[in-house]
Amino acid sequence: MAYTLEGRTGTWEVVCGLEIHAQVISESKLFSGASATYGGAPNDHVSFVDAGFPGMLPVINQECVAQAVRTGLGLKAQINLFSRFDRKNYFYADLPNGYQISQFEHPIVGTGVVEIELQDGTIKHIGITRLHLEQDAGKSMHDQHAAKSVIDLNRAGVALMEIVSEPDIRSPEEAGAYLRKIRQIVRYLGTCDGNMEEGSMRADVNVSVRKAGEEFRTRCEIKNVNSVRFVMHAVETEALRQIEVWESGGAVKQETRLYDPARGETRSMRSKEDAHDYRYFPEPDLLPLILEQDWVDALAAKLPELPDEKRRRFCAEYGIPFYDAGVLVADQAMADFYETVAKGRDGKLAANWISGDFFAALNRTGTTLETSPVSAAALGELLDLITDKTINGRIAKDVFEEMVETGKPAAAIVEEKGLRQVTDTGAIDAAVTKVLAENADKVAEYKSGKDKLFGFFVGQVMKAMQGKGNPALVNEAVTKQLG
Repeated sequence: MAYTLEGRTGTWEVVCGLEIHAQVISESKLFSGASATYGGAPNDHVSFVDAGFPGMLPVINQECVAQAVRTGLGLKAQINLFSRFDRKNYFYADLPNGYQISQFEHPIVGTGVVEIELQDGTIKHIGITRLHLEQDAGKSMHDQHAAKSVIDLNRAGVALMEIVSEPDIRSPEEAGAYLRKIRQIVRYLGTCDGNMEEGSMRADVNVSVRKAGEEFRTRCEIKNVNSVRFVMHAVETEALRQIEVWESGGAVKQETRLYDPARGETRSMRSKEDAHDYRYFPEPDLLPLILEQDWVDALAAKLPELPDEKRRRFCAEYGIPFYDAGVLVADQAMADFYETVAKGRDGKLAANWISGDFFAALNRTGTTLETSPVSAAALGELLDLITDKTINGRIAKDVFEEMVETGKPAAAIVEEKGLRQVTDTGAIDAAVTKVLAENADKVAEYKSGKDKLFGFFVGQVMKAMQGKGNPALVNEAVTKQLG
């Protein structure tokens, strides 16, 4: 069902597009040899180029170009063999040159498409308008001095990919799903770490509203939103504000706004600039960027398997449901973990254990995949003991808990605690005979038509055998002795 908002004058539709700024993973900056590593003392990773010293010329970083191309390929987008850098002129205290080297008319990546999945399982495609490379600005800090602001240029000149979507997003949920998908793709590709807390990925959110069937109305841009949750809140908050403006007889002004999560509101920052306000012109210190198709093809050949393809392969190869596969491929490390466990084993059993007991143990112990006391290999060995009927599923849960607490291998725990499954039919028959004799009244009830008591008898036998009885053999023996 389509997402809409109700106002006094009826139903409104949300129209949204995102501009995602993703910091490129590279050792040095886009146009200088200064370190692009996050952190460090203020102004420690700054070259003369980054600081805007006169006469300092930019030199393009080939790895940053390669990372942009890889990302474009991952977005199923057109790679432009000809692109050009432009000067985007505006003044900020943390922009030393008074302009930003960016791309405008000729970006390195053109149109593409991203597939998102909503909570109800609906699949939707969001168009990509472009991806272009640009340098980041520095950082203004206003809490270091009582009367002055200070500037840290460590971030100045760091390579950014700006990924611009089409206005195809129609709800906060779609905005969140799209942002998560972009973050997932760049993490799989190794082109951006997607860490929104550190600012290496942030989003500008463009929002407008309209009545059904109308043309687009005026949009506003909410700048630098730094979490998926805040992006979703910003979309709804700004849409509700605009509806109120339109329904009160006013007109929404095209402007740049700031989202305040503490107050749950957006606030005006400045009127929204158009392209001509930035006085774009070709960067005179850089030649146009011309790529060779063979080089692009070589990058494409070395791309990792991306989440959508991996998800479909997991379904086909391991026989797991589409939803489960989506959970497992959400993170590349988790997908690798699952595949290590599932390889050569029952894929559904592996998926059930990982999404159930294993995830629960991580949450309970506050550990991560990397710090878990149970490795993929160790979990695989536990599943082998279930498959070869050394232990049953119930005992396996106890063994797993012991593995989490001690880090010991499953086989050692089974031997130490004598947990091997009982498959001796003579012993099972004796246990069944004893249970039925002790519950003669319930046997009579069962035979008079209370079929549900069958589960009670099985449970009592398993309890008598300390959970070690083979469930299939126990069921068979109970069935036989009850006639």
